[in-house]
This record gives sequence, structure tokens and C-alpha cells, in this order.
Amino acid sequence: MRHITKQKIGFAKKKAKKKEEEEPIEETSEETSEEDSEESEPQEDEDKNDEKEKANINVQALLAGMAEEMESRTILLQGTLDEEKSGEILSALLALAHLKPPKPILNKGDMPYDPITMYISTYGGSADEMFGLFDMMNICKKRCIIETVGMGKVMSAGTLLLAAGTKGHRKIGRNCRVMIHNVAAGTFGALPNMVNELEAIQKIQDDYINAMVSCTSLSKRKLKSLLNERVNVYLSAQEAVEYGLADEII
Repeated sequence: MRHITKQKIGFAKKKAKKKEEEEPIEETSEETSEEDSEESEPQEDEDKNDEKEKANINVQALLAGMAEEMESRTILLQGTLDEEKSGEILSALLALAHLKPPKPILNKGDMPYDPITMYISTYGGSADEMFGLFDMMNICKKRCIIETVGMGKVMSAGTLLLAAGTKGHRKIGRNCRVMIHNVAAGTFGALPNMVNELEAIQKIQDDYINAMVSCTSLSKRKLKSLLNERVNVYLSAQEAVEYGLADEII
């Protein structure tokens, strides 16, 4: 999905190029050259305004254009879950389950959009970005099935996203390594700020536990028992299925 940002920029450039081609080219003469030189300063102001307009690109229009061009409904989360990676996946989810035209005819039980497959192979990353994707996946699941597939390694923030897929459609590779652990964070500075930050970290931990319990067969007591071991808890693919992080091994 690293090409999503490039697709958006490319789409904007195509629109700008198309607009330039459609506009008629006016012929200039030597007589008007002096007038053009006199009006150069106002023209510079107009150019600056044009640059501002280009900077304020309509994001929804870009995503809508990207949705029209996208054929695959497969998303890949590979590597560290950071702001850039999260932004790419959020853009793809928006394009595939919101801005792309829904099915014109729906039979009973059908969803407006075809399923989305998300492959996950990550050591984890930002808790904030994890919750951003988690919330967006829950929104999109009202419109289409999200099939999650864990491959290679699914750890830390990745475990919640694997479990957040549509139940019955969550898969995991037989040799995939799964790991869960407590929220990891650090803080420094004045004591009041440190106390405040620690309270915020505890809130993230509680939200993570509640989200995992809602997606898996783990009880809050069982999950807390695993996390209280204060080490990285590694699970086999079979254990991941038993705990409800996935539904089947592939």
C-alpha cells in the first residue's frame, strides 16, 4: 500500500494536466508584450493564489478518484505501524468502503461492498494509530466483510487488528508468531506531568484490554492474567485460534 500516496498525487497531477489541455491557448503579439510586463506584478499575486489553491487539494475528491482506479480490495500492513503506514491504510479503507460506489442491487443479507482482505505482518507500533485503524475497521464492517490474515509475525498492536476482522473471516498462517504484552511507554519531566502521563497510559491499557475482550474469547480476567506476567506472551497459531484472535489456520 505504499503506492496509495503516490496514486493520490498522480491523480491530482492528471486532473491538473487535463485541465490545462482543455483550456485554449491564446496567441500573444509584440504589441501586448509591454502590457504584459506592466501587469507582471498582479500576475505574480495570481500565481501565488493559484499555488495556495493547489495546496488546498480536496482530499475527499482525491480519494474518490483513487477509489475509481482501485481494482484490488487487498490491503497490506507490513512493518512498523506508524503514522505514515496508518494513513495509507485509513485512506484505502475510506476509498474501498465509503467513496467507491456501492452495489446497485442487494439481495437479502448482502452488504453494500465486496469484502476487503487485510494481510498483517508486523512487530507492532503506535497505540494511537492502532486505535485509529481499529475504529475505522469497525465502521467499515457495517458496510463490508473485513477478512484479516496474519502471516509471519503478528505482535503488539497487530494482535488487536488481526482480532478486529469480521468474526468467521479471521485467518492465520500455521507458522505465524503471535505476541501480546502490556502497553509500553515512558515519560519524563516535572512530577505533575509525569503523574498525568502515567494516568493517560493506564487509560490506554484499559482501552486495549476492553477492545481485545470485545474481539476475542478471552475474558478480562484471563487477559489481565497473561499481561500481568510482565513479559512478552508468545502464542502459536493454534493458541491464537483458541483465544479467539483468529478463526482458522491456513
